[in-house]
Amino acid sequence: MRTPDSPRWKFGAATMTLVAAFAAVTACGSDADNSASPPAAGPHSAHSGGSSGPPQPLRAGERFLDLKMAEAYTPTPPEGGTDEYRCQVIDPGLTKAEFLTGTQVMPENVAIAHHAIVYAVPPGGAAAVRKQDAKTPGLGWQCFGGTGVAGAEVEEGDAAWVDTWAPGATETLLDHDAGYKLEPGSLLVLQIHYNLLATDGKPGGSDRSAVRLRLTDGTPQTRELETWSVDGPTDLPCAADESGPLCDRAASIADVTKRFGPDVGEMADRQVEECSGGTPKPGNTQTCDHEVEEPMTLFAGFGHMHMLGRALKVELNPGTPKAKVVLDVPQFDFDNQRLMKLPSPVEVGPGDTLRVTCTHDAGLRKQLPQLKKLPPRYVVWGDGTSDEMCTGIMTVSPRTS
Repeated sequence: MRTPDSPRWKFGAATMTLVAAFAAVTACGSDADNSASPPAAGPHSAHSGGSSGPPQPLRAGERFLDLKMAEAYTPTPPEGGTDEYRCQVIDPGLTKAEFLTGTQVMPENVAIAHHAIVYAVPPGGAAAVRKQDAKTPGLGWQCFGGTGVAGAEVEEGDAAWVDTWAPGATETLLDHDAGYKLEPGSLLVLQIHYNLLATDGKPGGSDRSAVRLRLTDGTPQTRELETWSVDGPTDLPCAADESGPLCDRAASIADVTKRFGPDVGEMADRQVEECSGGTPKPGNTQTCDHEVEEPMTLFAGFGHMHMLGRALKVELNPGTPKAKVVLDVPQFDFDNQRLMKLPSPVEVGPGDTLRVTCTHDAGLRKQLPQLKKLPPRYVVWGDGTSDEMCTGIMTVSPRTS
C-alpha cells in the first residue's frame, strides 16, 4: 500500500510515492469503538474476519449510492506468486459536485481479500483511466503499487485515496461537515489486493465486491479531506534459528522485485535513504520522521502492517515539549484493522514532524499457518501478505491559514 504525493500537501523527507492499499481509513469517525485500540493480538489468523457490517443510518441531506464490480473476478497471481492487486473502474454517474461523507467496501470473498482501496479520479483523469481499462482483456487491470494509471492526462487530477478496507474494518463515517469532494464526471478506481497464500497461489474462488458511498451536497462550511500515508521502512532479519537464501537482504529485495516489479522493489532502499541516510538498520523496530510542509488538521488515523506486525505509533514532534501521540496501536491485530478518531483535531504545519514507529516480529512466522510453510526471509517492504509494511494512514484537511 502506498500513497500519492499531492501537488499541494505533502510531507518532506520521507514521503512515499503511491502506496496503493488498504482498510477503512479516511474519516472523522467510523464504528462506535473507533477511538479504542484494537484488542490484544494473538497469532494473527489472517482473513478470518467477516465482511463489513450494516451502515449507520443516513443523516440529514445524505444518500446512499450502491456500486458493484461489473462481474466476478478470479485472481491469478503473476510470477508464481500468491498475491495480485487488481484495479477496476467504477462510474458513480455523478452529474453535480458532491461530498463523500462515508464509504463502505463490502468484499464478497473475504478468504482471499487482503485489503481494498477506493480512489477518486477527477474528470481530468477519466480518459487516462478508461484508456488503461481498455488495454487489458477482461475485468480491470493489474496494479501493484498504485492505480497503475500514468500519463499526462492524469496529471490534471491525480487519483485521490478516499477509502480503504482491511479485515476488521466497517463503514468509514466522516463528520457531517467534512468529506472528499467529487466533481461531476469523476470516476472511482477500486483496487483490491487478493492473497492466495492459503492455496499456494492456485485459484481460490472468484470475488465480486461492492462499495457503498454516502453522499451529500455539502455546504460552504464543509471541509475538504485528503488521505496521507506516513510510512516507515521494514528491515526485519531472519530469526537467529533461521537460515536460507532469502535471509540475505539483497536476495529478498530481488525476490520482491521479481514478484511486483521495480517500482515496488526499489521501495526498501528508497525508504532507507529517506529515513536513515542510506544505511539499513536491521531490527524489529524501525522509525521514520516526516517533516510537515503545509498547514493541515489531523482528524483520524489508521495503522497498517501485515502478518508480522506487533505495534505501530505515530507521534507529533517527538522529544520536544510539544510531543503528542496521534495514533497508537500497541497490539496490532491483522484481523482487526480499523480507523481511530483522534480525541480532538490536531493542528500541524511547517516546522512540525510526524514520526512513525513500527515493530515487527519474525517469530510470528512459525505460528501462522500461511507463513510457516514459506522459506525464511529477510523481510522488507513489499506488496505481498508475506512481505511487510509500516504505514500510518492519516485523514487530514488542508488549512489556508
